[in-house]
Amino acid sequence: MERTMAVQRMQRMRRLRVARNVIKHVVVLVIGFVMIYPLAWMFISSLTQNQYIFHDPSFFPSTVYLRNYTEGWQGVGGRQTFATFFWNSFFYAGLATVGVVISSSAIAYSFSRGRYRGRKVLFAILIGTLLLPAQVLMVPTYLWFHWLGWVGSYLPLIVPTFFGGAFFIFLITNFMNAIPRELDEAAKIDGCSFYGIYGRIMMPLAVPALVTAGLFSFIWRWDDFLGPLLYIQRAAQFPVSLALRVFADPTTITDWGAFFAMSTLSLVPAVLIFIFFQKYLVEGISTTGLKG
Repeated sequence: MERTMAVQRMQRMRRLRVARNVIKHVVVLVIGFVMIYPLAWMFISSLTQNQYIFHDPSFFPSTVYLRNYTEGWQGVGGRQTFATFFWNSFFYAGLATVGVVISSSAIAYSFSRGRYRGRKVLFAILIGTLLLPAQVLMVPTYLWFHWLGWVGSYLPLIVPTFFGGAFFIFLITNFMNAIPRELDEAAKIDGCSFYGIYGRIMMPLAVPALVTAGLFSFIWRWDDFLGPLLYIQRAAQFPVSLALRVFADPTTITDWGAFFAMSTLSLVPAVLIFIFFQKYLVEGISTTGLKG
């Protein structure tokens, strides 16, 4: 009798566990569908003729219209193709990412391993700058760059990155703090200087944090719209984010098919970078440092 009740109890627990797993998977699938649907709709719309995008109730188009990609690649008016806009985005995002990663890693190393007066105060001020909305600094920085004569170029968007980024300094500092200091002592015994430890020990071990910072920086700048809108004035210098805005002109007829086609292509670099470097992203965010 007791054995039968025990078996029934185990069966009920097994059914309950299966039901929980089913509910969990259903919830995840529903949330995933809600998140992926806008991207899927954009991709399908990029293969649909203009007159059917907002009027055809079916999700899949009856015919695949690839001319949206060829026409969209020519840009608006045919003056600048999207090859120029993509190059501008790669130039801006790539150079700014290199600058912010190199400078932030050097500053983070000084916070993590440096021993000087006021270090903790400076780090606290750095963290405090993260609380400042970007809109607070928008007007004074614009006036400053206008006085320097940099408005109309990429200098206001790239040069500041070579002086570090508060979030990336904080991220890399936490990662470096998790690296055992015994490695520093061993390197000093072997004759390595303070800067030699940075280049030969800390930088190779901090690769996950550096890749994470680079990944965030590249995606943020690739998607940046406000910065180029403030400082870039000529269409030949537009990044992809500004070039896409040209399609949605309320004074003319918007070519939605070409707009969605170029929007789809603009996602490809960020998605590929995320896929290839996602393992570093997870390790860098967790800031676990060395294992074992």
